[in-house]
Amino acid sequence: MTKVFDATKFRKSITKSIQGLGIGFSDPTDWISTGNYALNYLMTSDFNKGIPLGKVTVLAGESGAGKSYIASGNIIKNAQEQGIFVILIDTENALDEKWLQALKVDTSEDKLLKLSMSMVDDVAKTVSEFMKGYKEQHADNKEGAPKVLFVIDSLGMMLTPTDVNQFEAGDMKGDLGRKPKALTALVRNCVNMFGSWNVGLIATNHTYASQDMFDPDDKISGGQGFIYASSIVVAMKKLKLKEDEAGNKVSDVRGIRAACKVMKTRYAKPFEGVQVKIPYETGMNPYSGLVDLFEKKGLLVQTGNRLKYIDKAGKEHIDFRKAWVGDKLDMIMAEFKEEAPTEIEDTDAPIEVETKTKSKKEE
Repeated sequence: MTKVFDATKFRKSITKSIQGLGIGFSDPTDWISTGNYALNYLMTSDFNKGIPLGKVTVLAGESGAGKSYIASGNIIKNAQEQGIFVILIDTENALDEKWLQALKVDTSEDKLLKLSMSMVDDVAKTVSEFMKGYKEQHADNKEGAPKVLFVIDSLGMMLTPTDVNQFEAGDMKGDLGRKPKALTALVRNCVNMFGSWNVGLIATNHTYASQDMFDPDDKISGGQGFIYASSIVVAMKKLKLKEDEAGNKVSDVRGIRAACKVMKTRYAKPFEGVQVKIPYETGMNPYSGLVDLFEKKGLLVQTGNRLKYIDKAGKEHIDFRKAWVGDKLDMIMAEFKEEAPTEIEDTDAPIEVETKTKSKKEE
């Protein structure tokens, strides 16, 4: 009779011989909402879960697409409400205290540590030194270690030593490909350092226009390396919002429509998108995009000039599009459960930001 393998001795031996080894699974237990139910769902298949601790998330898009609004605004605010300490690394020197406070971020020192640095090497050293001390301090009580979120805004503005040296010498040839390698090393090391600890990272990044006439879609800067190591990558595109508070069309621009597409996720079906409205006056409505999402899922069905929903009890709910807000959408979210996808797509394929030609209506 074949003996059953006893892994006890093997576990002990490799734990002693390999530094930083983690045994077993380290599924995320803490999630921070993006402030938008539809975007949360596309990222994680859960309306209330946005980004996970223990992982790396990237929001990439053009200037003014709403990346900082979500990452440095909504996510920090929601993290603080969950008792998570935030270390905000501002590489653009653009995050003013009044702007953060207007987004309801608590800027007090016991809730937020804001660092301004531009060198990717300095960011890497900061994270590394923090994690070294953090692990030593809480080695005996890993589960009880304080929860921490790093926010880097943004990856695209960080400099390498080559950039600085060439600028000082008046030689602007560029860093000859060092930055993509540095960003890849930063994200990969963060993923390994965080592991099963109560620490996570969300970073924003830029996109740039393609010079390839056969492939005109915008590209995410910094190469593909750091994208492979990230658990969630969301591409964002800026469109104009020309609606008043009641949803009526107006001629002037009242805000932005952030077209968000989840390019990579380990927790839901990838390549799904939603448009999130961010009015200048009121900020993002957490329900924005839900009606379109539910229409796409077939839960809300067009009936004349109204939308119909049939609840689990078989009761019909019919109303105009503008009336589908608040409690009515809460009802659908509470009842909605989508079947898990039967096929797993290769989300580690090269990622590009989809660009479409804007129509006159969007302009």
